[in-house]
Amino acid sequence: MRIGIVNDMPMAVEMLRRAVALEPELSVAWVAANGQEAVDQCARDRPDLVLMDLIMPVMDGVEATRRIMAETPCAIVVVTADVARHTSRVFDAMGHGALDATDTPVVGCADLRVAAAPLLRKIRNIGWLIGRYGKRPALSPVAGPGPQADAKRLLVIGASAGGPAALAQLLAGVPADFPAGIVLVQHVDASFAAGMADWLNDQVALPVRLVREGESPAPGQILLAGTGDHLRLQADGTLRYVQDPKESLYRPSIDVFFHSVAQHWRGQAAGVLLTGMGQDGARGLRALRERGCLTIAQDQATSAVYGMPKAAAALQAAVEICPLDQIAPRLIQAFA
Repeated sequence: MRIGIVNDMPMAVEMLRRAVALEPELSVAWVAANGQEAVDQCARDRPDLVLMDLIMPVMDGVEATRRIMAETPCAIVVVTADVARHTSRVFDAMGHGALDATDTPVVGCADLRVAAAPLLRKIRNIGWLIGRYGKRPALSPVAGPGPQADAKRLLVIGASAGGPAALAQLLAGVPADFPAGIVLVQHVDASFAAGMADWLNDQVALPVRLVREGESPAPGQILLAGTGDHLRLQADGTLRYVQDPKESLYRPSIDVFFHSVAQHWRGQAAGVLLTGMGQDGARGLRALRERGCLTIAQDQATSAVYGMPKAAAALQAAVEICPLDQIAPRLIQAFA
């Protein structure tokens, strides 16, 4: 994989070069000292992946991400010092299509491989995602539907690259008296999940918080998957975090959650698949459709990254394909 490094700090650039050099299949394509240079470099020589800093002169990483994804789209990971201090900027960048975020490896660590492990793990996952390491095995199909008591109404939404902004826009259109429970699975590192819930809380009418082990979805709140494990709906209607399937590229996986809803939820349900790179969620959305649920995929024109919704459309998993601004009104109508 060829990697572009975007950072104005020479010491950070050196650490990233050294981290990339730890993996023989990785190489540095170029280095840019600010966002404008990164936009220009991508136009001349598009890499497989860009490691994007946030705070830089001339043009910051959020605007550079927006420009790159609009003009010469490629995979982008935000890599900056202390991402926890820049949660809002991280989600802004992800709203424009960045796939993930992580801290810059710490300078002076006795073992560089240990310090670089979180970054290298994300790079490897993206390599699988964009096909540089071949294809990952498909998830095993779920068993047939099981019994569930007291089924009510449920809306499930999956999103990846571009998802934070898309979720904020969609959920801002959902009223506080929406009659269904809402559960979200967003591809985001577990360390950012609580920050994302807080970020969404500032923009939507319903309260947003992380899923608690063993609780059941209910109207009046929005639940967000919040750990590095998969979220599953159990036969008794409760939500649980599980490690399997371990071969899944994403943790949490949208497919794993959607399949569990298709298997166990016996009341009215709807599934929505929003912007994102790859195919996660497409097969799960199809399982929901086969159970008779309303399924919606975001259209290409309004998707920051038209990967997951495109895969859903190709599988005929979506009953409807809608622009982002029409999804909330359609859901309100469906659950009326």
